[in-house]
Amino acid sequence: MITLADPLPDDLETAHQLIRELLKTLAEQIHLNEKLQHQLEQLLRQRYGPKGERIDPAQLLLFAQEILAQAEPTPTPAATSEPTPAPTPTPSAVKKKGHGRKPLPASLPRKPVLHDVPPEQRVCPDCGGERTCIGQEVHEQLEYIPASLVVLEHIRPKYACQACEANVVIADPLPQPIDKGLPGPGLLAHIAVSKYADHLPLYRLEGIFKRSGVELSRSTMCDWMAVIAELLEPIVKLMLSKILTSKVVQNDDTTVPVQDHSGKGIKTGRLWVSIGDHDHPYAVYVYTPDRSAAGPEEIFKDFQGYLQADAYSAYDGLYKSGEIVEVGCMMHARRKFYEARTSDPPRSHQALAWISLLYDVEREAKEREPTEYEAFVALRHKLRAERSRPIFDKFHAWLEAELPKVLPKSPIGEAIQYALNHWEALKRPLEAGFLELDNGACERAFKPVAIGRRNWLFAGSDKGGQTAAVLMSLCTTCKNLGIDPQAYLRDVLDRISTHPARRIEELLPDRWQELRQAGDAGTD
Repeated sequence: MITLADPLPDDLETAHQLIRELLKTLAEQIHLNEKLQHQLEQLLRQRYGPKGERIDPAQLLLFAQEILAQAEPTPTPAATSEPTPAPTPTPSAVKKKGHGRKPLPASLPRKPVLHDVPPEQRVCPDCGGERTCIGQEVHEQLEYIPASLVVLEHIRPKYACQACEANVVIADPLPQPIDKGLPGPGLLAHIAVSKYADHLPLYRLEGIFKRSGVELSRSTMCDWMAVIAELLEPIVKLMLSKILTSKVVQNDDTTVPVQDHSGKGIKTGRLWVSIGDHDHPYAVYVYTPDRSAAGPEEIFKDFQGYLQADAYSAYDGLYKSGEIVEVGCMMHARRKFYEARTSDPPRSHQALAWISLLYDVEREAKEREPTEYEAFVALRHKLRAERSRPIFDKFHAWLEAELPKVLPKSPIGEAIQYALNHWEALKRPLEAGFLELDNGACERAFKPVAIGRRNWLFAGSDKGGQTAAVLMSLCTTCKNLGIDPQAYLRDVLDRISTHPARRIEELLPDRWQELRQAGDAGTD
């Protein structure tokens, strides 16, 4: 290593070569420092910083003006000779919700509490006659009554012939979710929703029940959840089969800490979520003990159509057959440019500006969304052809022009290379209006998992992971459809033991909702 005490070379050629070597070493050190600084910033952001990927719009304004000018379509000579048509009025923005108190739902039970005038005050002070009621003022107050546990005593009288002292007869026992078990369907539904929809770990539920005077151990409740998961698994399997008939399926995976009973402490399992299209509005989780390609291969072995996922290599084998078409996720591509903004602000913000223009088109399509889904698909496909396609083309040209100017292993270099490597998949939404620009639905479906990990910390076993997958599939699907998961699970568990297998489709959440609404309408 050269130090300040070392003599410098006398001849010019050797001195120039030494300077070149020093500059090369300096460039490598600068690149290494930038990479380490970038990694440190990402670690600090993951540990202490916000998880969102928002950027200040003022930063994009430094670059977006030029990009907006490039993105505007150039008018043709024929178009310039014609008068400019009047702009089509766009629907006004959705009005913001007011700040006043919202009315209480009419479905809540009302309990009148009368505050009457005492008899002595009903006497008229002028004539002495009794004043009559001419109306009333009603003030609504929302009160909370703590949840209560009720013991249902199922009584079955026995009958026998007194003359013969024989021939005893008794009513058949009612079918229960757990044969001869303690919990009723309402209690089972409450525990399932509390853990897999409201993220309460079983040890907290154990304390809540203890305050009501009932001791239910967490191990007992865990066993109950495993039993009802087996009962409900045929419904979830049917949901997955329906999803696989969709035109497009969105899929992603996330980690789940799992207790390893072989003595290794905690291992990492995986939850894969699959979301169907508009006609199959289900979200189904599948648990696997690892992240190998066997997971998605088993899920999509009979699928044909579009598959929207990230660029994980486990999906690559699915695309080779040609029956499954890859759809990329612009959210993943954007994230890499977002993470590179501290190491190369000009290029990363220019890329973010291009992507922002693509999302502006998506936002406009949703704001102008017609009531019919097919009309919305046609509108979005038209807007993408007119506005998004030129943006994709110019963004791609910009990426190719900038790639030779950046270091391959730098954050911005990796972001640009990622976008170019998966460009065909990223622009696939141009082919059809029912395709989404990103895989955001899966990201949202993993929020319950992320919140749950902070509360119940880990699954007790691989079997526990499978139980969680079944019950989370039903809770998340109910939430997406606007169904109360407590009401759904309670009703299904109450009759699933006697429900004919050939009519299991009636227990799908959306079908259950339709039948329930039709029944309510019939009683009106």
